[in-house]
Parts: sequence; structure tokens; C-alpha cells
Amino acid sequence: MKAKLLVFPAVLLMAAAAWGQGNQMQAPPQAEERIQREVRHQLLLLPYLTVFDNLAYKVQGYTVTLIGQVTRPTLKSDAENVVKRIEGVEKVDNQIEVLPTSPMDDGLRRRVFAAIYGFSSLERYAMPVVKPIRIIVKNGHVTLEGVVDSEADKNTAGIRANSVPGIFSVTNNLQVVKQ
Repeated sequence: MKAKLLVFPAVLLMAAAAWGQGNQMQAPPQAEERIQREVRHQLLLLPYLTVFDNLAYKVQGYTVTLIGQVTRPTLKSDAENVVKRIEGVEKVDNQIEVLPTSPMDDGLRRRVFAAIYGFSSLERYAMPVVKPIRIIVKNGHVTLEGVVDSEADKNTAGIRANSVPGIFSVTNNLQVVKQ
């Protein structure tokens, strides 16, 4: 009986100490890595995720922060719902921005897509189901997100996007994959 009484207060003290550190328990590195892999997997499986949406996330302990931009409000809630169901995730902070609906932006999206993915040296990026170059258009301003194989491809994509008439500015945030 005494052994049970001694163990119980020790568990409470450990939980209280962990709770006092930012009010969230630290996840072991293996658990955090597993959560990261599962979040990435679940976000890529979203049925309405397109080349015009950019989803990213941060995992800290058992908390997942969703960031990025989407064209559909339902995609924001869908992303949050699938992440909430991942084993080990205790909290989801959904900071995804829903882009304003605009026929002008829709037209720019289509034209930028054709300018980038239709260009001969960039056509290989159109092959995967999940396109590596994301085209985000907000009020006439274009942001390119994602990854490319070389600095030349990054520059070419930026130049091609800048060549589309009607765009106010282009921000090229493409990352070059280090091989």
C-alpha cells in the first residue's frame, strides 16, 4: 500500500513540472519525427489541394501549427481536421490564410501556370501529381513557393512568372534542392 502512495505523488510531480514548462509536454524526438511524417502525408492526400495552394507546418512537441495559403476555405478546415486525427497530436494551431476570391486572380493563376509549366525547360516539374512549384496569387501579386533542382530553374520560373501581363509583383521563394 505504501509503495502505491509513494509512486502516485512522484508521477504528479513529474506531470506538474512538465506542465509548468510552457504548459505543454515535450515529445520525444522519435514521436515528433513520426508526427511530422504523418502530417506531411495527410496534407499531401487532401483531395482539393492544387498547385495554387501552399500548405506548410511546424511541429513543436505535440502541437502542430499549420501555415500557408489556400484558395478554398474548405481546404483550411480539411487540413485542420486531418491533422487533429493524427495519433499524438494534442493541439492544432490553424494559421492558414484563405486567399480572397477574384476572377482577376483566377485568370492570373491560369496564365502563370501555363507560363511556368508550359515552358520547355520547366516541363519536367509538371510530371508529378504534387507539383513542386506552387503559384500563390493574392490581389495581383504572385509568390512562387516550393523546390526546384537548380538555381537556373529558380530564375527561369521567376522570369516566366514576371512575363505574364497583369501581375503587379513576383516574389520568388523557390528553394534549390541540395544534391
